[in-house]
Amino acid sequence: MNLEEYKGVFVYAQQVDNKVSGIAYELLGKARELAQPLNAEVTAVLIGSDVKDLCDSLAQYGADRVILVDDPELKEYRTEPYAHALTSVINEFKPEIMLVGATAIGRDLAPTVSARVETGLTADCTVLEIGDFPLVPVPGKEAEQKHNQLLMTRPAFGGNTIATIACPNNRPQMATVRPGVMQKIDPIKDAKANIVEFNPGFTPDHKYVTIKEIVKSVNQVADIMDAKILVSGGRGVGSPENFKLLQDLADAIGGQVACSRAVVDAGWMPKDMQVGQTGKTVRPQVYFAIGISGAIQHVAGMEESDLIVAINKDADAPIFDVADYGVVGDLNKILPSLTAQIKAAKEAKK
Repeated sequence: MNLEEYKGVFVYAQQVDNKVSGIAYELLGKARELAQPLNAEVTAVLIGSDVKDLCDSLAQYGADRVILVDDPELKEYRTEPYAHALTSVINEFKPEIMLVGATAIGRDLAPTVSARVETGLTADCTVLEIGDFPLVPVPGKEAEQKHNQLLMTRPAFGGNTIATIACPNNRPQMATVRPGVMQKIDPIKDAKANIVEFNPGFTPDHKYVTIKEIVKSVNQVADIMDAKILVSGGRGVGSPENFKLLQDLADAIGGQVACSRAVVDAGWMPKDMQVGQTGKTVRPQVYFAIGISGAIQHVAGMEESDLIVAINKDADAPIFDVADYGVVGDLNKILPSLTAQIKAAKEAKK
């Protein structure tokens, strides 16, 4: 493999029902950052059927170029035709870096493609940066240290340690990133896409799964990733009934209730409300951590919040290490008082 042939930072721009997923815009923002030290272009790879009108939005969020693979066989996501499309793009255009969202689709697509192009894949990355590998030169082998590598950092061993991984001998360097971890840029007004249309050819129904029916469930729970204020509870809340105290606070302050994994495992709250490494990554303006100890798995999902307020009866709880404000005490006394004062303040403003 001639590594010099591989250039540019590519992003798989996931779309569902002809609507670009938010993770695509987030990855384009990170791709622009990675491309700067490499003096490289950012390319979005858009795969689907009749999706050309989505290209300009990708340019507005940072794509210098859009490679469009548009074919009727790509109307709905199926592993085989989508993997064929993205594998063909990689083989033809030879990206140095390939980023994919760690969505249900991305977690199926990325490993399939990485195996076909014979490269590595680092999953669920929390940090991506360009640097040297090994991070510290091996004594006597300084000349073997490779520069301008994609350093991919992710939690390992259940979140108990952090690993930084590189792929120095194969291309592309591939990584998946969960939604909410990276930040999209402010849109570039009136940006127009430089579109390259590419179709590797598809044989209808060639080893493809046949979709008989698509059933879409209606989720009654608001997406916590969109909330500006989250009131999140952990095992320390004590019982599912006590979550009414959190809901009262959320209602008073205009926020949403969320929770930790321990709460979901106990069956107190649905999985959609879980924050953390195995839940959702959130970036609210205010994050209340109530009865949450602050395990690294949970902190990984909320540490980028603008303001963190922790309430816990254990003064030594790790959550206080990341909190901007901390209150040590009984949440059963603190929350009703806090809620009442917020309501009183709102009434006073009327």
